[in-house]
Amino acid sequence: MSDTPHPTILVRGEIKLGQFLKLASLVEDGAEARIAIQSGDVSVNGEVERRRGHRLSDGDVVEIDLPTGSAGARARVEP
Repeated sequence: MSDTPHPTILVRGEIKLGQFLKLASLVEDGAEARIAIQSGDVSVNGEVERRRGHRLSDGDVVEIDLPTGSAGARARVEP
């Protein structure tokens, strides 16, 4: 995980990793999310996550390695 603070993205209800990447504007679409996740370029709380359907919890930090550098966001999950 980087030391840079990440923006917090409010989510109502459950959200999967692929959906969150799109919501947080870390990728442009589902295809890009799938490729990034399968390539091992996405981590949740510092651990590489290769499941697009991984359900995020409140406070999870998602980071993605992009050609332009690392980017990320924190999930704020409310019921």
